[in-house]
Amino acid sequence: MKLFRSIRQTLISEAHLKRYLVYALGEILLVMIGISLAFQVNNWNDNRIKQNSEKRYYKNIRDQVTNDWNLIDEQRRNNIRYISQFKYANEILETNDRSEMDTLGLIVRNLTQYTDFDRQGNIYETLVNSGEIKLLQDYEIVDGIRALEEKYIYINRMENIHYDAMMKHVIKSITPVIKFSDGSVQKPEDIYTYEFQNLVLSIIQVMQEKDKVYNEALNEINTITALIDKALNLP
Repeated sequence: MKLFRSIRQTLISEAHLKRYLVYALGEILLVMIGISLAFQVNNWNDNRIKQNSEKRYYKNIRDQVTNDWNLIDEQRRNNIRYISQFKYANEILETNDRSEMDTLGLIVRNLTQYTDFDRQGNIYETLVNSGEIKLLQDYEIVDGIRALEEKYIYINRMENIHYDAMMKHVIKSITPVIKFSDGSVQKPEDIYTYEFQNLVLSIIQVMQEKDKVYNEALNEINTITALIDKALNLP
């Protein structure tokens, strides 16, 4: 700055107006360039901070939905196992096979079992309420998270339907006919009926709907994790 001041004073004292104006213009340009560079550096730092924050949120989301995937898959596999059992029970009832009564009793006892993912958190709503949603620039990921939350709501709804059916109808129907301690059938004439078979078929229908939405949620999570891996440049 002392050098610039000395040059400016020399030009003014020697009455070199043109040269002074050229010099003054150059000095102004240098100041403007300096300010512009400072803004660019500041913007670059802000963008870098935002990008790092965005990547951190993507990693957190990926960890959370991956954990959800494992929980849902566990519930899905249990649900499938029970569906298989109940379908076999339906075959026994359909054919009125009394030789399989002991097996039927053990399966019917399992009608009180149900899978329950019970996901209460809401990733999308949390991001919106915190304002963090603005940091996520990949709209496919954001849309995927929103769609996944809808699947979670559907899962919880089907699980509640299953639970209500079990509490209001299944327990009421099997308590008089099954001995819970060993699964033995106490009243065959009440269990080998079309009414009881209808109950088993109704439970199977609910569980098949659960299986469908479980698989939809797993597929949605796979799509989200693939998008996040791409955003993070992961192999």
